[in-house]
Amino acid sequence: MPDGNRKRYFVAVNHGLIQETRNDSNEYEVLLSGDELTVLQDLLNELSRGDDYAFRRAFVPYKSADHDEAAEQFDDATIRVFQYLHDHGTEETRRQIEGLNVLQKLEHTGYEDEGYGEGSPTNK
Repeated sequence: MPDGNRKRYFVAVNHGLIQETRNDSNEYEVLLSGDELTVLQDLLNELSRGDDYAFRRAFVPYKSADHDEAAEQFDDATIRVFQYLHDHGTEETRRQIEGLNVLQKLEHTGYEDEGYGEGSPTNK
């Protein structure tokens, strides 16, 4: 049950929506104060802007997606959103997010795999 200054919200990250009633099975339940709600709205807006930028950059030839600043910004924004949802989520929300493994940045880029020559791509 929410405390006196927090309210229950349902967040659909894929749609960038924050609602007071559950409408989608892909929503995360969080308890937020008014200020925390504003922060979450800002994070979702940042994620949307990053998504638009990454989409425009997708059509640039000869640019490795894993070394593109647009993709990196989108990944960072995604992690910030899910970290915030985890921090303010219900127990079920925290379990769902932990199951996604989205909060752990990849430490191993795979550049040692065949096809990368000396290791790091040269197109950054």
